[in-house]
Amino acid sequence: MATKTNSPNTSGSISRITKELAQVQKGSDLSIAVACQDSDVRHVRALIIGPPDTPYEFGFFQFNLHFGKEYPIKSPSVACVTTNSGRCRFNPNIYNCGKVCLSILGTWRGEAGEQWSSAQGLESILLSIQSLMSAHPFENEPGFENYKKEDAEPQAYIAKIRHETLRITVIQRMEKLLGIDENKIPSLYNGVRSKTQELLGKWATTDPEPDSNGNGTSTPDTGPSVHEYDAEATFAALDSGRWEPFNDVIKRRFLWYYDSYLKALTTHKSEQTDGKPFTRMRFEYPPNSMEGSFDYTALERRLKRINDHLEMERVCWESQGAAQVEQDTQLATQLAFQFRQFEHQWNKTSYPGSRMEISLPNPKNPFVWHLTLFGRPSTNLEGGIFNILLSIPPDFPEVQPRVKVETPIFHHRVSSTGYLCYFPAKAEEVSSHLQAIVQAVEDESPRFDPRAPVNPGAFALFWGGEEKRKFYMRKLRRSAQESCEF
Repeated sequence: MATKTNSPNTSGSISRITKELAQVQKGSDLSIAVACQDSDVRHVRALIIGPPDTPYEFGFFQFNLHFGKEYPIKSPSVACVTTNSGRCRFNPNIYNCGKVCLSILGTWRGEAGEQWSSAQGLESILLSIQSLMSAHPFENEPGFENYKKEDAEPQAYIAKIRHETLRITVIQRMEKLLGIDENKIPSLYNGVRSKTQELLGKWATTDPEPDSNGNGTSTPDTGPSVHEYDAEATFAALDSGRWEPFNDVIKRRFLWYYDSYLKALTTHKSEQTDGKPFTRMRFEYPPNSMEGSFDYTALERRLKRINDHLEMERVCWESQGAAQVEQDTQLATQLAFQFRQFEHQWNKTSYPGSRMEISLPNPKNPFVWHLTLFGRPSTNLEGGIFNILLSIPPDFPEVQPRVKVETPIFHHRVSSTGYLCYFPAKAEEVSSHLQAIVQAVEDESPRFDPRAPVNPGAFALFWGGEEKRKFYMRKLRRSAQESCEF
């Protein structure tokens, strides 16, 4: 007679995790991304982008999730990676050691019905964590629920979270990602010609002097939180220190949110004096706290330098693509073939009522495409001629193209630096990118998404009511009229 065992159904667990991963990856939520290595679906890396209108706005927060063999009967374990190497507590419920206090994770006592159930899953966990990143995080601490957001202490808490979100999760994260270092700049972009040298000269005059620690940043040494973000040390426990699945996502989101970052810096720079120490909350205690001081002047300089480096990275793709053409790589051959195919398709016909012509600035280099979009008749873009640059990276489709509208346009999907926020249905197909570019520029009835304010001013007008939208339409029409003179 067979003996009954209580061993978990591991194959069912893995199947469930795989389905939940696919569900999140195919979802339309811009603020959540997940990834796992093929060899181990039980270890999941997650990226949560801070919600708008909160002190966490558009910050990049990473988490590690481990799903045990008893999942979904038991909840996974979750650890926050973005803690400034264990030196910063970003929320009353997100500790400096990475612990995330949530009743559904069994790490916090909750009311009846708030505990984990097998009906919950990966997406609900991530949304629950994201809900902690509220406009009033002070109330997450037990005993402080009745404080008003406008009170002095909650305001001081919000102020330092906002500063450190920009400094640690955005600026330090990007600097680490791009390898921004005064001594490394000459070798990073070796072989790129005149435009590169022009920008390198610009950086040489704007880089901050090294501080007393010689780390090349003017952020004052005020305590543990000034140390640079070191994600690899935290990831080492998973034996995947070099695995960074969200690098490209973070870069593209940075370009989309650049105007929002600048707006936040400009708005709050006048509110805080450089060098003013953070206020320690009554529920904080070192090292489980957020220590440091304000320095928006340095953050603004560093933010602009990151944007310059990203622009240079895009410029470098052209020379790297040319090298692939010389080597006759598979990608170079495919792109050349696809261009000839799409050239006939777009230049001779129209895509659902739209007209766009494509060409190669350098006929021998299919990694940079020039698009000319003609405004459709009887729309706000009528008569407009918009020049667009599609830059394809040398490791496409693992890294996605960047699309820059070179013709000035007042558009809620186009940043002040010209980068277009668009979403191809099939990221691995160039044809899908072309269609999505047209759709993004011409869409007159977009779905409201507060996580996509690429141009904050245009976004506020478009969604600010009937009168403001009329003003937005007038400015868009003026862009179309003036585009012929550009």
